[in-house]
Order: sequence, then structure tokens, then C-alpha cells
Amino acid sequence: MSSGYGALNGITVVDLSRVLGGPYCTQALADHGANVIKLEPPTGDETRGWGPPFCEETAWYFMGVNRNKNGICVDLATDAGRAILWQLLEQADVLVENFKPGTLARWGMDYQRDLAPRLPRLIHCAVTGFGASGPLGGLPGYDAAIQAMTGLMSVNGERDAPPLRVGLPVVDMVTGLNALAGILLALHERERSGQGQSIDIALYDCGVSLLHPHLPNYFGSGKITARSGNAHPNIAPYDSYRTSSEPLYLAVGNDRQFAKLCSHLGAAELASDPRFTDNRSRCAHRPELKQALESLLATQDAKVLSEQLLKLGVPCAPVQDIKEVLQHPHTAYRQLLVELGSYRGTASPIKLLRTPAQYRSAPPELGQHTQAVLDELGIDRDTQQRLLAAGVLISKPPGDTDTQENATSE
Repeated sequence: MSSGYGALNGITVVDLSRVLGGPYCTQALADHGANVIKLEPPTGDETRGWGPPFCEETAWYFMGVNRNKNGICVDLATDAGRAILWQLLEQADVLVENFKPGTLARWGMDYQRDLAPRLPRLIHCAVTGFGASGPLGGLPGYDAAIQAMTGLMSVNGERDAPPLRVGLPVVDMVTGLNALAGILLALHERERSGQGQSIDIALYDCGVSLLHPHLPNYFGSGKITARSGNAHPNIAPYDSYRTSSEPLYLAVGNDRQFAKLCSHLGAAELASDPRFTDNRSRCAHRPELKQALESLLATQDAKVLSEQLLKLGVPCAPVQDIKEVLQHPHTAYRQLLVELGSYRGTASPIKLLRTPAQYRSAPPELGQHTQAVLDELGIDRDTQQRLLAAGVLISKPPGDTDTQENATSE
């Protein structure tokens, strides 16, 4: 069931992961041509129920990270189910899983003991909350709890308000990106050594890795960073400012940009004010700087002004909602939306010139490709029927699902 296209064409991935970090990684692999076989338990990936909203019976949450995959349903708690997994792994390049540490070992599939000797070229990627060992080793981890534990919440929110969760599952998604990077590194190294290896990706590690510039600031000052709302702890003006319309975010990174901003607003003298001549001075006088800028912005329309400033080389943007992002002409120009029948999704941001991402199929229904994948493994239909009757498999009859034609982003 190879895609026949893409930078990863010819790579087969067995995806045992659920929820977000693992599936986010494997969707990226699939978008770029890997043959990803997503194996779900009879109850399905739990995010199928994380709605509303729903696309028929499946939550759009699941739909967001599972396209281009061949979905099969196998009960790995059974010997017969694990036998099928072994057959899949015999033909695979990569195994991605996010089971509780020790689960594969109990099934006779420990990487060092079982997988590596039998399948020396297999790359195994384990996504866990805290890793397999250490004070928190083996414990479960979810994005929001990791945000709390790794300090991300402590630096997010308004100065005089409580810590606040980042408004998207940033730890899970960065974990997925780090898993993607690790897999690609291991595939590259395998070209030299001929050997696979195991990759250890923990949400806790990924959460800590995001603490820039807060960890460097602490290393340098010994002081715990205070929450600063939309303001940057190291740069000014780098904040959200009131205008006559929606807020405008100014991301002014150097003195030249600040001078251009002041000149365009008709207040060139601000750039030579001793309080604002350089970033160190501006950071020391943030309240005065914000008051001065907001008095100049009070009559400005954020969208109009942002276009003018961007053309002058001053980084800024109106604060837009999700609908406005979708309607923005640059979103369409960058081909960031995908449509496949009733499915709509976010396109890959990774743009390769010769082998771009391709969008072949919508996320699978539970067990949609069980029969086709088992046929390719050489498991005869009588055996499949016995396994179906025993509850080891769930298979959706092929005729029950409309096929989707290949599509590109639009």
C-alpha cells in the first residue's frame, strides 16, 4: 500500500500511537510519502470521541492528525493480534508507539531483548510522559500536566494573574516534531551503519526544551522570570498595543526598526529620547514606552497600519482569530488548507521543491483498511474471518467507505 510518491516513499511505518504526539509525527511522515499503518485497539484511538465537533461518528480532533494513514484494528492483548503485529514489523522500517513503558516487554517485544535481534534494521520510537526510568520514569503524562510541571504555565499569563496553560497542546506537538526529527536522523544514520536503533522521546524533556529565553535568563541572573502577558521579557517594544480597531502586536527587534516605527507614526523624536534610544533603555522604561505608543496608535486601524509597517520592514501583525486566519489571502497562497471530500485539514508546513507533501486520503474509519493490509500480509480470508469472529480484528467492509482521490492543498 505504498504511496508511490514523496521524499519518504518506500518507508513503512507501523503506528501504534494514540492521542496527539505520536499521531502528529506519523501524519507528517505520511504526508511525505511514508506508508503509515495505524493500528488501533477495538475501542479505537480515544481521540475519536474527543468532541464535539464530530464528522459523523469521529471527532474532528482525531481528524486533525491522522490523514494519509491505512487504519487497521487489531487487539494486541491477544496472542493472535501480536502475531499480526510481528508480521507487520517484519516489513516495517519504523515502529512508533506511546504505550506505558514496559508494555512491549510484557508482550515479548522489548526493543533490546526481542526487536533488535530479530529485526536489526527496525527503528523504534517510544513517546512517553517521562521516559522509562528515573524518579518519574514510567508515569503517565498529558500535555497540560507537563506544561504545569515544566514551568511553561509559570511564565504564561498576565503579570498579576495566575499561571495559565498555553492555549494549544504545545508540548504534545513539539514532542511529535522531535519524534519526527529523531526518526529522520535514525533513518539517515541507518544508511551508513545498516542498523536501526531505539529513540526515546519524553514529553517532560520536550517541555523543558521549550523554556527559551527563560532558562538562559535564569542561568544569567539567578532570578525567576515573572509573567509578562504579551510582552517579551528581553525586548521592547515587543507587545500587544491598543489601536482604534483590534490590538496590534509590535515585534520590534532592533533600533533601526524602532526608528522606522516612530517616524511612520509621526513621532521621530521618540527614537532619540534617552529613555528609548536602545533596547536596554526601552526595557527599563516599558510603561512609559507603552503609554507613548498607544497614544499614537489610538487613531490607527491595526490591519491598515500593519500592512504599512511590514512594507517598511517593521515586524507586526493585527491579532486575528481562527476564522480570520483561514480567510487571509496569504493562507490560501501558501496552500495551508487541504480538502478531501468532506475532510478539511491543515497542510504540511514543510515545503520540498521536488517532492512536496501529497494528501492522498482522509483519516481512516476504525478498521477501514484491516482487510486490505492483512491481504498484503498474505493472511487468507478464512483466517481473517476467524479472527473477526473471535474479536481480534475489526474490519470495515471496503464498500462502506467512499474512496478519496489524491489531492493537493489549496
